[in-house]
Amino acid sequence: MEYTLALVFSLLHVLSVGTAAPLPVEVVKMRSKVKWMADQLVVRLNKDFQVPTGLTLREPADDLDGLSSIMTVLEGYNSLISDTFDWIPQVKSDISSLTGYLDEWRQGHCSEQRPKPSVPGPLQELQSQKLKYIHTVSIEALMRVKEFLHMLLKNLDHLETC
Repeated sequence: MEYTLALVFSLLHVLSVGTAAPLPVEVVKMRSKVKWMADQLVVRLNKDFQVPTGLTLREPADDLDGLSSIMTVLEGYNSLISDTFDWIPQVKSDISSLTGYLDEWRQGHCSEQRPKPSVPGPLQELQSQKLKYIHTVSIEALMRVKEFLHMLLKNLDHLETC
């Protein structure tokens, strides 16, 4: 009996020490809403946007470096997407809605405002080529948004870093 009781107490101790504190309800709601919005955007992109055969992204993906960085990347790519196709305005609106929601969350929950993050390499390179190759830049921006959303969906914990 003593051995069993000691085993139960040590197991309870391991479980209580080894588990993280539950997330606040508002964080869970924010993550759920961002997940839903990002999922809907990926579904729309999968349905309406076909990557041209043989076209691949040449540089690694943009980093997820907290809320401000996520917003900078999404807003930056959104500004590079031209209204070439009928379905593009809805995609751009969805990206704007997502970044707007993230901005509201940031304003209400991030007391310490970090400086605006620098524009990541792939986005910066595309911005420099926008006027010269508007359609190619737009296609790559759509591909990068899709890639970035997939990465965000796998790393929703990065939303908690202001």
